[in-house]
Amino acid sequence: MNSSLFLAITSSGLARAEQQANGRWSVETVLDGQTLRCLTADPLNPDIVYTAVDGQGVLRSDNRGQNWQVVGNPGYDVRSLAVSPHPATGSGTGLLYAGLRPSGVCVSHDSGQTWSELAGFQRIRGRRLWRSPAEPPDWRAYVMGLSVSPADPNVIVAGVEFGALVRSDDGGRSWSNHRKGALRDCHSLTFHATNGNWVYESGGGGAAVSRDGGLTWQQPKAGLDRRYGWACAADPERPEIWYVSASPMPSLLRGQFVPPAHMPGKSDAAIYRSAGGAPWERLGGGLPEPLNYMANALATHPKSPGHLYAGLANGEVWQSADYGDNWQKLPFNLGTVYKLLLLEEA
Repeated sequence: MNSSLFLAITSSGLARAEQQANGRWSVETVLDGQTLRCLTADPLNPDIVYTAVDGQGVLRSDNRGQNWQVVGNPGYDVRSLAVSPHPATGSGTGLLYAGLRPSGVCVSHDSGQTWSELAGFQRIRGRRLWRSPAEPPDWRAYVMGLSVSPADPNVIVAGVEFGALVRSDDGGRSWSNHRKGALRDCHSLTFHATNGNWVYESGGGGAAVSRDGGLTWQQPKAGLDRRYGWACAADPERPEIWYVSASPMPSLLRGQFVPPAHMPGKSDAAIYRSAGGAPWERLGGGLPEPLNYMANALATHPKSPGHLYAGLANGEVWQSADYGDNWQKLPFNLGTVYKLLLLEEA
């Protein structure tokens, strides 16, 4: 494994699981008691990590999550963060984007210290109809997924829970309407790490994929017997191999208003693999079947083709080194996992 450090958003802050030289793992909690919404690293400098505290703005760590400082506040709740993989003019870091509640996108040119709203997002047709069932009592939708193309710094995709998946090809100055074929209930959204043609989405309805940089989308359904998609990830070397975690949709007829994915011990979830356009395969190979605790996070690593990591709602982290065929549980527990980030070795 090329990565020896995991960062995870938990129910009580941020957990750092680090492998020592002797092979043992140590786990510590930082930002204790904070409600964190998102987590991302600068692809140009993995020592720099960002998170957002509920209602308090964006925090940055310059030492791989050990210490944190508040760097700025866009003025709204930040629900997603994305760092461009392209260096900003005069800087060794990428532009930092924030997805907001209520739905909007802001950009920072100075690593999160100051922010400006991308006003074109407010002109997307139909945005007044966006509503999130997860946000009573006002049901305000928000930008849950945000990603920048590795091929073109001007191409950005944003996914709303619940409303639309939209695309910009001019750095966020203007945005398309909902991209036909994509999911309107976005839970996870990402470009491939190096191939700008491939974009992946999971959410209510299952999963969706684009092979032309987010212009057109398809929803492969064959083999996907659970349609409440949550996390998605793609192999760093083979973009045609990607993964999604999913559980059953809630059944209103049975009085089920909370999705099983969010019911600890009752998630009835699974992890699936799509390879080269073939039907989805449900992965086992040592994983609990079904996953009674949702795989809230899936992660791959640019330097480890074939490796896949799953962070479960009960704090377990599972690893596969062969594209999900076989799994082993790593020897630590993070309590809970809502988001999971791998950082390459320092």
